[in-house]
Amino acid sequence: MINIKSHGVVILGSTGSIGISALDVLARHPDSYRVLALSGWRQLNRLREQCLKHHPKFVVVESADSARYLAGQLLDAKCDTTVLHGADALLEIATLPEADSFIAAIVGAAGLPAVLAAATTGKRLLLANKEALVVAGRLLMEIAQQHNTCLLPIDSEHSAILQALPPDFEGNLANKGVEKLVLTASGGPFRNLSHEKMQAVTPNDACLHPTWAMGKKISVDSATLMNKGLEVIEACWLFHAKAHQIDVVIHPESILHAMVQYQDGSALAQLGIPDMRTAIACALSWPKRITSGVQSLNLATIATLHFESPDFLRFPCLNLALMALKAAGDAPAILNAANEIAVEAFLNEKIGFCDIAIVVENTLHRLAYKTPTQDLSALMACDQEARIVAQQEVNKR
Repeated sequence: MINIKSHGVVILGSTGSIGISALDVLARHPDSYRVLALSGWRQLNRLREQCLKHHPKFVVVESADSARYLAGQLLDAKCDTTVLHGADALLEIATLPEADSFIAAIVGAAGLPAVLAAATTGKRLLLANKEALVVAGRLLMEIAQQHNTCLLPIDSEHSAILQALPPDFEGNLANKGVEKLVLTASGGPFRNLSHEKMQAVTPNDACLHPTWAMGKKISVDSATLMNKGLEVIEACWLFHAKAHQIDVVIHPESILHAMVQYQDGSALAQLGIPDMRTAIACALSWPKRITSGVQSLNLATIATLHFESPDFLRFPCLNLALMALKAAGDAPAILNAANEIAVEAFLNEKIGFCDIAIVVENTLHRLAYKTPTQDLSALMACDQEARIVAQQEVNKR
């Protein structure tokens, strides 16, 4: 049980949707939690407001110029938060000795070094950066185990699985009578759109998620179902599962977030209003419960829930992720890097929506899958190589 009265929290990536939701939850419990440090690369005005409201000890930004600007803003407002900048400063707050929990909410592979650093602290690592497990799952899990760091997922689906598993689960699904883990996906904004019409969708269309309010990159990933494929890879690492032990089901209402099927025929599911504050509050207080600001679920009002199998032909990114998972080696890292390049190109209107899957598939085919490495620099080299090849594929479109 944690000493919640003096629980210090560091948020790596406080200006994104996860960081904002986390700060909202923390603000509801001012006597129980304190914000020690924040990071946000470029959204300086939002960082300023967060510092003025939560008074962290440190805040980290990208550059010296940004640090000077923000420091001046905070000085004028008589806020004594110390402004730091750069990758080294990010690692510094990721290992802050007085912190009890580190929330990893930086989007993309850029957040990997900070996540791995936080995993060495022996504290709580609340993981929203899915790329950390996709790119370096073996390395992250081994570091966390070596340092006795408690790794807790913030993704709503993985949080749901955690809640539906036996409380004494320690990494062997079969020993707990588990047959399957079932992740749900909303299906995104194009669930009922034909392949022909998908070719004409715009970045604005792709970012209009029907149930979740998220950043642009993850919204596009949800529209392609790549996000769900990445979550399957994450789940394999988090819960020591094999690919065949995880199913994906389309559930447009996003009320049932995940389900654990047991060998006796029963299934335990976690349900709730689609709001990331539920998963954040769960991870912050686990195994206790605290209020999150999310309204209670009223099934009579919702009335009907729908479920269907995913269409791999119209959403090939999900299948590509599953193929990369089964291929193992560096395939998931290559998949992730290629997808980041492709999504960025789509958001900049350099390629079409359906080209995202083509870029990722061609990049996977061009790069040989290697034995997974335990070295961060080698992982980053693989990531960079995949980005170069993916950019070449983008340029061909």
